[in-house]
Amino acid sequence: MMIQIRTGIIRRQIFLPIPHNIVSVVLLSLLLSLAGQAQRKTEKAGTAKAKVNQSKPHQKKLSQSKSTQPGPVDELAKLREEFVKATNDYKASLEKLRTSYENSLAKAEAELAKSKELFAAGLISRKAVEAGEIAVAREKEKVTDVDRRMAGADSQIADTLLEAEAEKKLAKSGPVPRGGIIRTASYIRYNGGAVWALSDAWKIQRFFLGAFKKPLPIAVFGQGAIHDRWRLDHHNAMDVSLHPDGPEGQALLAYLRANGIPFLAFREAIPGTATGPHIHVGRPSHRY
Repeated sequence: MMIQIRTGIIRRQIFLPIPHNIVSVVLLSLLLSLAGQAQRKTEKAGTAKAKVNQSKPHQKKLSQSKSTQPGPVDELAKLREEFVKATNDYKASLEKLRTSYENSLAKAEAELAKSKELFAAGLISRKAVEAGEIAVAREKEKVTDVDRRMAGADSQIADTLLEAEAEKKLAKSGPVPRGGIIRTASYIRYNGGAVWALSDAWKIQRFFLGAFKKPLPIAVFGQGAIHDRWRLDHHNAMDVSLHPDGPEGQALLAYLRANGIPFLAFREAIPGTATGPHIHVGRPSHRY
């Protein structure tokens, strides 16, 4: 009797005598069962290996995509560079336009001077001179408008660079120890040890109302539109419209420090970080 046993991709032929008793039948059945189990194990191993091989390129692609994906900070720096470049290109186009307007202005002034001579000689009317004066004023306005737009471009570039410099200074300050405080010309940062939550704001409001008999001037409670535009996570903080060096601001800062509540007090505007003097109650907002 010949039996074919397939294991993996190898097919084996086994010649067995025809069973003549029950013992032989049992042995034959056991052999067939073992052969079937071996085949199934081989097929499962091959399938698992194929799945692993198929998943490796996918995992590699995911790993490469994660490693090449820019982080929020890198992306923001790239956007700043692109903005500065675009603004410089815009400014260069304005300079060309200004040259054209200056030429037109010089031409209009020359025509006006000629018109005045002709008017003095009685060859043209006063209206012709007035028309020339209007043309000169119009060309001057064009030059002034270009100058204004160029100054605006310079201001935008300066604000962008100032914003980047402010973030570098904040990053250089590094982690502030628990209960530590940093003072600069622009801001004060206090790393209070208390567990702060926006739901505790009522305590600060109660203190201020009791001390000054008026509500706490909250400008932004939680996330605001300005924070969305600047990509700042402000969900667990509030901004109070008080100058940190004023009497009310000083009293609020003293209360926050006495209770271990973290804060950032800005003395001036920092583009991309603070619109003006105010007290940020809570942990510093991180970019996302």
